[in-house]
Amino acid sequence: MRKGIYLLPNTLTLCGMFCGFYAILASLKGHYIYSAWAILIANIFDGLDGWVARLTHSTTRFGIELDSLSDLVAFGIAPAVLIYLWALQSFGRLGWGAAFLFVICGALRLARFNVQMGSAESKSFTGMPIPGAATVMASLVLFYDEVWGVLTGKNYVILLFPFLLAILMVSTLRYHGLKEIDPRSRKPFWLLVIVVIVLVLIFMHREIVIFIFSMAYMLWGIIENAVLFYRKRKLNKLSST
Repeated sequence: MRKGIYLLPNTLTLCGMFCGFYAILASLKGHYIYSAWAILIANIFDGLDGWVARLTHSTTRFGIELDSLSDLVAFGIAPAVLIYLWALQSFGRLGWGAAFLFVICGALRLARFNVQMGSAESKSFTGMPIPGAATVMASLVLFYDEVWGVLTGKNYVILLFPFLLAILMVSTLRYHGLKEIDPRSRKPFWLLVIVVIVLVLIFMHREIVIFIFSMAYMLWGIIENAVLFYRKRKLNKLSST
């Protein structure tokens, strides 16, 4: 700290924290759509701060800790408050318990990430990243509002989301991250076409497309790890015979 801090990456981190704080205030006022978009925008700042820090070789322990605190606000507390006020109040204790479990598991996920940084977490992630879980929660609100409108009454499917995401965050399932993609290496032409198509779809039906992609990311981790577990089990059986 006596040597000072790097201004740009830490400023981007604080911008992400501000988005989380704004999302909480918007939820308290009943502006759930604004809150959901603020959480999604926080994802942009969360990606930028790490990218800028690596690009400028300004990664520090202070920045890592500040990033975790920002993530807890923007991707832990903010989506939990959003989902509780939007859909879980009618469930009483079960509702706030589900929201709080999401916050607890998000905090545990961040703590484990910091401990494992530089080893197991260098490329892929152990457990679903908390920004990914928050994106599922926020995009669910946007998707439901776009397709069905205002939520009324109890919805048990929505109640399952905080429990499922909490379990996935503290699980040992492997999830992929953007750090595994090397922007300097050549990519096939069809990949550029897919990126363009995805961007066009987002502009056309952003609420639906973002929700589909966030759900696909969540389910892909489950499916991939199930396949890996099956293959490993099959190899163990073959080696033992």
